[in-house]
Amino acid sequence: MIQGDEPMLSPQMIDELVYPVQNDPGLQIINLMTKIDSLEEFKNANAVKAVIDQYGFALYFSREPIPSKKKYSGDIPMWKQLGLILFSRKALLDYIQMTPTPLEIIESVDMNRFLEHGIKIKMVPTDHRIFGVDVPEDLQAVEPLLLKDPLTEKYLP
Repeated sequence: MIQGDEPMLSPQMIDELVYPVQNDPGLQIINLMTKIDSLEEFKNANAVKAVIDQYGFALYFSREPIPSKKKYSGDIPMWKQLGLILFSRKALLDYIQMTPTPLEIIESVDMNRFLEHGIKIKMVPTDHRIFGVDVPEDLQAVEPLLLKDPLTEKYLP
Protein backbone atom coordinates (compact mmCIF):
# COMPACT_ATOMS: atom_id res chain seq x y z
CA MET A 1 0.00 0.00 0.00
CA ILE A 2 1.26 3.42 -0.92
CA GLN A 3 -0.80 6.16 0.67
CA GLY A 4 -1.72 8.99 -1.64
CA ASP A 5 -0.19 11.61 0.65
CA GLU A 6 3.32 10.26 -0.05
CA PRO A 7 4.16 11.70 -3.50
CA MET A 8 7.93 11.65 -3.05
CA LEU A 9 8.71 7.98 -2.73
CA SER A 10 11.63 6.49 -4.61
CA PRO A 11 11.75 3.03 -6.23
CA GLN A 12 14.47 1.98 -3.77
CA MET A 13 11.94 2.34 -0.96
CA ILE A 14 9.85 -0.44 -2.50
CA ASP A 15 12.93 -2.67 -2.43
CA GLU A 16 13.50 -1.79 1.24
CA LEU A 17 9.89 -2.67 2.00
CA VAL A 18 10.01 -6.06 0.28
CA TYR A 19 13.45 -7.17 1.46
CA PRO A 20 12.47 -8.31 5.00
CA VAL A 21 9.74 -10.66 3.75
CA GLN A 22 12.24 -12.31 1.41
CA ASN A 23 14.25 -13.31 4.48
CA ASP A 24 11.25 -14.05 6.71
CA PRO A 25 8.13 -15.08 4.76
CA GLY A 26 6.22 -15.28 8.05
CA LEU A 27 6.09 -11.50 8.37
CA GLN A 28 2.54 -10.27 7.86
CA ILE A 29 3.06 -6.51 7.88
CA ILE A 30 6.10 -4.41 7.04
CA ASN A 31 6.07 -0.62 7.35
CA LEU A 32 8.78 1.87 6.39
CA MET A 33 9.79 4.54 8.88
CA THR A 34 12.20 7.44 8.89
CA LYS A 35 13.95 9.40 11.61
CA ILE A 36 12.36 12.62 12.76
CA ASP A 37 14.98 15.36 12.68
CA SER A 38 13.15 18.32 14.19
CA LEU A 39 11.09 19.11 17.25
CA GLU A 40 8.56 20.79 14.96
CA GLU A 41 7.94 17.55 13.08
CA PHE A 42 7.96 15.57 16.33
CA LYS A 43 5.11 17.75 17.61
CA ASN A 44 3.19 17.74 14.32
CA ALA A 45 -0.04 15.74 14.72
CA ASN A 46 -0.03 14.89 10.99
CA ALA A 47 3.17 12.86 11.47
CA VAL A 48 2.40 9.46 12.97
CA LYS A 49 5.12 8.63 15.46
CA ALA A 50 6.23 5.05 16.12
CA VAL A 51 7.91 3.48 19.13
CA ILE A 52 9.92 0.40 18.18
CA ASP A 53 11.17 -2.55 20.23
CA GLN A 54 14.77 -3.77 20.15
CA TYR A 55 13.93 -6.26 17.37
CA GLY A 56 12.48 -3.68 15.01
CA PHE A 57 8.78 -4.30 15.67
CA ALA A 58 6.27 -1.58 16.42
CA LEU A 59 5.21 -1.19 20.03
CA TYR A 60 2.81 1.71 19.49
CA PHE A 61 1.75 4.46 17.07
CA SER A 62 0.58 7.94 18.01
CA ARG A 63 0.03 11.37 16.56
CA GLU A 64 1.42 12.73 19.84
CA PRO A 65 5.17 13.10 20.46
CA ILE A 66 6.25 9.67 21.71
CA PRO A 67 8.35 8.66 23.49
CA SER A 68 7.85 11.63 25.79
CA LYS A 69 10.68 14.07 26.41
CA LYS A 70 9.12 15.31 29.66
CA LYS A 71 11.20 13.17 32.02
CA TYR A 72 14.30 12.63 29.91
CA SER A 73 16.66 15.27 28.58
CA GLY A 74 18.88 13.02 26.45
CA ASP A 75 18.45 11.91 22.88
CA ILE A 76 15.38 9.81 22.34
CA PRO A 77 14.58 7.75 19.25
CA MET A 78 12.09 9.73 17.17
CA TRP A 79 10.57 7.71 14.32
CA LYS A 80 7.86 8.62 11.84
CA GLN A 81 5.72 5.99 10.17
CA LEU A 82 5.61 6.35 6.40
CA GLY A 83 2.64 5.50 4.24
CA LEU A 84 4.42 2.60 2.55
CA ILE A 85 3.18 -0.65 4.00
CA LEU A 86 3.35 -4.25 2.84
CA PHE A 87 0.48 -6.46 3.99
CA SER A 88 0.13 -10.19 3.55
CA ARG A 89 -3.19 -11.26 2.12
CA LYS A 90 -3.99 -12.89 5.45
CA ALA A 91 -3.34 -9.65 7.36
CA LEU A 92 -5.77 -7.75 5.15
CA LEU A 93 -8.45 -10.41 5.45
CA ASP A 94 -7.94 -10.53 9.22
CA TYR A 95 -8.14 -6.74 9.48
CA ILE A 96 -11.60 -6.48 8.02
CA GLN A 97 -12.81 -9.11 10.51
CA MET A 98 -11.30 -7.32 13.53
CA THR A 99 -13.37 -4.89 15.51
CA PRO A 100 -11.99 -1.36 15.80
CA THR A 101 -9.98 -0.97 18.98
CA PRO A 102 -9.85 1.75 21.63
CA LEU A 103 -6.26 2.84 20.91
CA GLU A 104 -6.90 2.85 17.16
CA ILE A 105 -9.81 5.22 17.73
CA ILE A 106 -8.07 7.40 20.35
CA GLU A 107 -4.93 7.87 18.23
CA SER A 108 -6.69 7.85 14.83
CA VAL A 109 -4.07 5.36 13.63
CA ASP A 110 -5.46 2.19 12.03
CA MET A 111 -2.20 0.27 12.52
CA ASN A 112 -2.90 0.20 16.26
CA ARG A 113 -5.77 -2.20 15.48
CA PHE A 114 -3.24 -4.81 14.39
CA LEU A 115 -1.12 -4.25 17.50
CA GLU A 116 -4.09 -4.46 19.83
CA HIS A 117 -5.08 -7.75 18.21
CA GLY A 118 -1.56 -9.15 18.73
CA ILE A 119 -0.30 -8.92 15.14
CA LYS A 120 3.32 -7.77 14.85
CA ILE A 121 4.38 -5.01 12.50
CA LYS A 122 7.98 -5.05 11.29
CA MET A 123 9.29 -1.51 11.03
CA VAL A 124 12.05 -0.88 8.50
CA PRO A 125 14.13 2.29 8.63
CA THR A 126 14.85 4.15 5.43
CA ASP A 127 17.31 6.96 4.84
CA HIS A 128 15.15 8.38 2.06
CA ARG A 129 13.70 11.71 3.12
CA ILE A 130 10.21 12.18 1.85
CA PHE A 131 7.61 14.71 2.79
CA GLY A 132 3.93 13.87 3.00
CA VAL A 133 1.19 16.20 1.90
CA ASP A 134 -1.35 16.47 4.71
CA VAL A 135 -2.38 20.14 4.49
CA PRO A 136 -2.26 22.75 1.68
CA GLU A 137 0.94 24.26 3.11
CA ASP A 138 2.67 20.89 2.65
CA LEU A 139 1.84 20.95 -1.06
CA GLN A 140 3.53 24.32 -1.41
CA ALA A 141 6.69 22.87 0.16
CA VAL A 142 6.66 19.58 -1.77
CA GLU A 143 5.82 20.85 -5.25
CA PRO A 144 9.21 22.54 -5.86
CA LEU A 145 10.99 19.42 -4.60
CA LEU A 146 9.02 17.24 -7.00
CA LEU A 147 9.84 19.52 -9.92
CA LYS A 148 13.57 19.02 -9.17
CA ASP A 149 13.22 15.24 -8.73
CA PRO A 150 14.79 13.32 -11.67
CA LEU A 151 11.91 10.81 -11.58
CA THR A 152 9.33 13.55 -12.10
CA GLU A 153 10.94 14.41 -15.45
CA LYS A 154 9.94 10.95 -16.71
CA TYR A 155 6.26 11.70 -16.12
CA LEU A 156 6.04 15.27 -17.43
CA PRO A 157 5.21 15.93 -21.08
